[in-house]
Amino acid sequence: FKAIGTNLAGLAQCGAWGCFDEFNRIDISVLSVISTQLQTIRNALVMQVKRFIFEGIEIDLDPKVGIFITMNPGYAGRTELPESVKALFRPVVCILPDLELICLISLFSDGFLQAKLLAKKMTVLYKLAREQLSKQYHYDWGLRALNAVLRMAGVLKRASPDISETLVLMRALRDMNFPKFVFEDVPLFLGLIRDLFPGMDCPRVGYPDFNEAVEKSLEKRRYIVLPDQVDKVIQFYETMMTRHSTMLVGPTGGGKTVVIETLCRAQTLLGLPTKMNILNPKACSVIELYGILDPFTRDWTDGLLSNIFREMNKPTEKAERRYILFDGDVDALWIEN
Repeated sequence: FKAIGTNLAGLAQCGAWGCFDEFNRIDISVLSVISTQLQTIRNALVMQVKRFIFEGIEIDLDPKVGIFITMNPGYAGRTELPESVKALFRPVVCILPDLELICLISLFSDGFLQAKLLAKKMTVLYKLAREQLSKQYHYDWGLRALNAVLRMAGVLKRASPDISETLVLMRALRDMNFPKFVFEDVPLFLGLIRDLFPGMDCPRVGYPDFNEAVEKSLEKRRYIVLPDQVDKVIQFYETMMTRHSTMLVGPTGGGKTVVIETLCRAQTLLGLPTKMNILNPKACSVIELYGILDPFTRDWTDGLLSNIFREMNKPTEKAERRYILFDGDVDALWIEN
């Protein structure tokens, strides 16, 4: 609450607007203190004073100050807002977004002349995939997944302006979604793509040097080189080029570790040394993982992850890659911090 109090004091003095995202993830005991701080600012605004006492200190008040919060009710790791906090805010409910309109505007902004037709095809594909493919925990057919494809389509369009727009979007949809499918869903999804983009066939981008390095790495470890497993390493490599973080999902013994280690060794063979830091996020508490701020001295103590992260981000002249591997179950408490 002291950190939030400092933010609120700053907003009140300079008249800025502040938006606190995922506000209901704050602990309930802290929320009650914050409600008092917000009430103090509200009372000062109602009384139209120039200066007021906030947390024991007299500060200026700029009447242009605005405080907003966003929240997702009903998620794991969220708390219900106390009535004292609810009373200070005017609720605004956001409805389900119009995906087709969002796709249309995004494609137009990236220079797609056939944006209207392509936006329709894109949203229809995601609707059919949601209905017809198997239900998996890691499948996401929402706005975030669409946005990732739209960003990729924009990059491809700028890189190859002469290629047909329909082909560019088809390739983005296929290559961005292909790695996440379970084996049984691959032919179904490719069938949907063929139905919506008839007569179009675009071979996947090849990486001959990387393919060779992957096969060498597997042979060196005395694995049997299976085309499907090599392709999964390639898919993982492609996914990491377009995402800032990647999740590998599968049962025990499914080959997740082999895929990750093969990728690192293949990159090392190609002259790009790859260092991997492995940790189990469920083996320690959230405080031990991320660190803690002492409420009295305001001193920060690094946790396991923040220590590794600080070490990894030290500047270097070497051409190398550094990865952190969270080897453990995912839950809302550690993943969202």
